Amino acid sequence: MNYELIFLAAGQGKRMNAQKNKMWLDLVGEPIFIHALRPFLADNRCSKVIVVCQETERKHVEKLMQQLHVAKNRIEIVKGGKERQDSVAAGLGRCGNESVVLVHDGARPFVTIDIIDRLLSGVKENKAAICAVKVKDTVKRVIDNLVQETVDRENLWQIQTPQAFELHILQKAHQLAKEEQFLGTDEASLVERIPWPVASVQGSYYNIKLTTPEDMPLAKAILGELGENY
Repeated sequence: MNYELIFLAAGQGKRMNAQKNKMWLDLVGEPIFIHALRPFLADNRCSKVIVVCQETERKHVEKLMQQLHVAKNRIEIVKGGKERQDSVAAGLGRCGNESVVLVHDGARPFVTIDIIDRLLSGVKENKAAICAVKVKDTVKRVIDNLVQETVDRENLWQIQTPQAFELHILQKAHQLAKEEQFLGTDEASLVERIPWPVASVQGSYYNIKLTTPEDMPLAKAILGELGENY
């Protein structure tokens, strides 16, 4: 099953205290951007990558694509929006060659082909699929620094990207969100409102999102652990 990828790289890195887009931070000799994009470029099923970035960084993305020898007809660069949802919508506007679209946060540099395989199986069966891992820690609801309750974690999952959808499903979800001025935290939260059931497939505890400075040493350790398997 072929697919198109919306690759989100328009962040500003505020929580990373990086003074620049965290996509360009070095992770063991290469920017996070390349680590996160590489598995998709290596996947022949990925027919097109729509990179959503800040307009001021377009030339930098183009230069990296040339260095990676990516065919020009396989990459399209579009300007990101104010919110993540706006950036995905901008990417959606450039999709249409395939019936399936994946959306991935460029701040997750440890996606594997196995995860992509499971997502494509999920979207084939259900038209919408996300990857996730079970919550391991005890979770408590806290208000004004006071614990209100301990939440049952039995059915709690941490949601990751990529997320996979049949194109028409995601387009419909975004259109409804726009009409109702709803701002979701991920694509699945929009699809759930159509409503359409979203399947969950196994993600990976390695598939972390790099958000704060504390995440960078962990990312280096993960690279060391994965080694040639990455």
